[in-house]
Amino acid sequence: MALHPLKQALKSNKPAFGAWLTLPGTFHARTVAKSSSDLSWIAVDCEHGLIPLLPAAAESIAAIEGARPGGGPSAIVRIPATGVTNSSSWQIKYALDGGARGVIVPLVSTAAKAREIVADSRFPPLGRRGFGSPFTHETWGITTSDYIASANDSILVMIQIENKEAVDNVSEIAKVDGVELTVAVKLSNKDVLFIGPYDLSISLGYPTPNPDPHPNVEQVIQKILHAAHASGKKCAIYCTSGKQAALRAQEGFDMINVTSDMGAMSEAIAQHIAVASGTK
Repeated sequence: MALHPLKQALKSNKPAFGAWLTLPGTFHARTVAKSSSDLSWIAVDCEHGLIPLLPAAAESIAAIEGARPGGGPSAIVRIPATGVTNSSSWQIKYALDGGARGVIVPLVSTAAKAREIVADSRFPPLGRRGFGSPFTHETWGITTSDYIASANDSILVMIQIENKEAVDNVSEIAKVDGVELTVAVKLSNKDVLFIGPYDLSISLGYPTPNPDPHPNVEQVIQKILHAAHASGKKCAIYCTSGKQAALRAQEGFDMINVTSDMGAMSEAIAQHIAVASGTK
């Protein structure tokens, strides 16, 4: 069975560092996945990235999962539907049928929506997910029966806390079974609260992080982190640089995005050009 580095990092209480994938393409995804052995997960962004949910997301997932001997970083899909719509169910199905190790659902503001998302991500009797894809288990490198038996324990459900309503309801959302990730060894039906600092800033009436959030937004971020940990749960956050990610790791965040494909590529080109031209 292919490795699940994100789950393993969370089980060992180590920071799980990841990267954001915004562009489609098998070779592009594989290149990002092979960039570092310390990369434990990659988010395939079908919300704000240019990766269609079908079939591009499944192709990126397969490339990521097969990038290293024994399995690449854990592929997570951020679906395009937000938690304020009724269209997340079929998108979760497509992402998981494509072989994703987990899903990120943006703008989830209520415990009721969180419960719905969990149900869509679990096979009965824990949820209402249907089975029928002939490709999913092959992406994981296991048999159909083994996939059905292990999926509920392996798939991570992540909801993004990005607006004032979600902040007000964060304690109730965190109590929903399936969107909490306990620090216990068994990670069966408890998952991750994911802080989206950009939409969170906008919804609270502050500018987007540049590069760090406004101090008032930072207070809200710390409130979410402390609430999660006080309940024995994990908390994730999106960062744009290694320096920023290192600070978040010191603060105790459990799952941390470090960079994006576009950000890393443009920064590296600019740095090399600056050295070549003598401007740096």
